[in-house]
Amino acid sequence: MTAAVTEAPPRPSRVLHRSSRAVPPRAIGGHGIWLVEEGGREVIDASGGAAVSCLGHQHPRIVAAIQRQAGQLCYAHTGFFTNAPAEDLAEELVGAEPGGLAQAYFVAGGSEAVEAAIKLARQYAIETGQPARTRFIARRQSYHGNTLGALSAGGNAARKAPYAPLLSPAFSHVSPAFAYHGQHPGEDEAAYVARLADELEAEFQRLGPGNVAAFIAEPVVGATAGCVPAPAGYFRAVRAICDRHGALLILDEVMSGMGRTGTLHAWQQEGIAPDIQAIAKGLGGGYQPIGAVLVAGRVVEAIARGSGAFQHGHTYLSHALACAAALEVQRVIREEGLLENVVAMGERLQRRLAERFGNHHHVGDIRGRGLFRAIELVEDRAGRRPFDPALTLHARIKQEAFARGLACYPGGGTLDGVRGDHVLLAPPYIVAPEEIDLIVERLGEAVDAALAGLPR
Repeated sequence: MTAAVTEAPPRPSRVLHRSSRAVPPRAIGGHGIWLVEEGGREVIDASGGAAVSCLGHQHPRIVAAIQRQAGQLCYAHTGFFTNAPAEDLAEELVGAEPGGLAQAYFVAGGSEAVEAAIKLARQYAIETGQPARTRFIARRQSYHGNTLGALSAGGNAARKAPYAPLLSPAFSHVSPAFAYHGQHPGEDEAAYVARLADELEAEFQRLGPGNVAAFIAEPVVGATAGCVPAPAGYFRAVRAICDRHGALLILDEVMSGMGRTGTLHAWQQEGIAPDIQAIAKGLGGGYQPIGAVLVAGRVVEAIARGSGAFQHGHTYLSHALACAAALEVQRVIREEGLLENVVAMGERLQRRLAERFGNHHHVGDIRGRGLFRAIELVEDRAGRRPFDPALTLHARIKQEAFARGLACYPGGGTLDGVRGDHVLLAPPYIVAPEEIDLIVERLGEAVDAALAGLPR
């Protein structure tokens, strides 16, 4: 007689996951724009995670570059050494000094990059004999990261709420450049920009122009509001105000930068350049954790003439393996002409979204640039009224999409941090036309299923 074999129950996960109520499915592989789930199901990575995987998954050139570097040098502390991948990556990014950006500071992610940018702006004020510059102006409905400094700068009400007592009072916020909700009926674009500029000028005056260290903004707002580009002329007006009052302009391109909007830097479409720029997601494409701060020559020179050292640091600065991966990612983008594909496939994505949702009763806006697009869901299209946030429509769409083999990036609180729902799409730069069509087809099915499932 054979004894019965009982299968051991699955071991509980000891990972502190995003949700304590469910363990997500396990990813075991990937290829191109697809991720493979345990059991073999394939899912389209239609948002690149969080606009990260710009070259998709298991790109052979990036994998090979990581393997080569791992066989030579993985880590050397920057207190003692520099390394070839960091030097070469900096040359790739700022060797030609785009927009006056002259040096790069490599960190482990976007929040670290923004945190460093804030500190750098403050140190610049001190080095130039302006210690009163302790204030920063940012915008509501923005997102700049999850460290306490970056969270203080951001305008994502839901993320900030639990930590409000810990956040810095050095940050104040003005209105977002969000035409769909902010532009008044009958107000043309130029008048809207002028009104936003007047508000920013008024905030400088309220704080005292000599007290402001910097203004920080996303050129195209990412996850908090869903791929919101600024109206024409907005950033030129912002740049002029900062220059007039001696404040720095920090642009957060952690999500929108490194080719995502069709140019290597999103600011290249605005006719201005920043003094300090934060980048991350598309820098390394998810192959290694990496972010960077790109710094204008005049900021670098002020520190060199003064204390001679940036008073900031992290253990994994200029990590050799991460820099090697990012360097190969950037070379692939450049050598394979992928920015051209971002533009072409971005136009196709916009066109397909317009065809599928342009007359949809509950899609109020379709927006974005390049392969950085979003749809905004509304209960009343004419009045642009959002759905009741208690319905968590964005979460329902995410669930319905994933069930159909589509990973997208829905978000809530689009309008004011509490109300509003959107879905963000940011497929890899290697995406093909038929894959764009499949993404929109599956998203359409998911949106309709989620709406049909709402309580009546």
